[in-house]
Amino acid sequence: MLTIHHLGRSQSERIVWLCEELGLDYNLVHHTRDAKTMLSPPELKALHPLGAAPVIEDDGALLAESSAIVEYILGKYGRGRLAFGPDAPEYATYLYWLHFANGTLQPAMGRNMIVSRLDLPADHPMVGAMQGRLKRALRHLDERLAKAPYLAGETFTAADVMTVFSLTTMRLFYAADLSPYPAILAYLQRIAERPGYSRAMDKGDPGFKPLLGATV
Repeated sequence: MLTIHHLGRSQSERIVWLCEELGLDYNLVHHTRDAKTMLSPPELKALHPLGAAPVIEDDGALLAESSAIVEYILGKYGRGRLAFGPDAPEYATYLYWLHFANGTLQPAMGRNMIVSRLDLPADHPMVGAMQGRLKRALRHLDERLAKAPYLAGETFTAADVMTVFSLTTMRLFYAADLSPYPAILAYLQRIAERPGYSRAMDKGDPGFKPLLGATV
């Protein structure tokens, strides 16, 4: 059986959510952050050299990196669901947004998190540069979601699974204000209505209320 190693309040929620949307059987192993450092516990470091989640085990394979895991699960168990293939007109759009999540949006959130902890003055050039990058990414996302209910178009896909973490749980670490982005906020309400998302969050982080509003 597929085993998901899940670190609470981390990108590994994507994998739990994907499996819930696909209706897959899986074994969920919870890992808890160090109370002082908020980093991964030794158990994850023993499992994979990077010591980060998500990590999956499946038929003797050990795989890390959420985007790689998403593609692996879709390829092996998806049966064409939650993705578009090369013959579909939505294929290029689907691929773009699937990789936008960790190629642009999540790095922008992460850089702002780091800069916010440096205690730099608000007018420091680095602060403005990093905030500008994030605002451009969020504006781009908002403009897309004003045109379509989901990132690939009319259909919910793995591109949405990859993206939502940066708009929700990641804001525990960097409290980005989504008030200027009404289409993103409406999108998050559509996500909140998905039973698969609710089940995943309940299983992965019991008692945690997803950050689906404009502010944290």
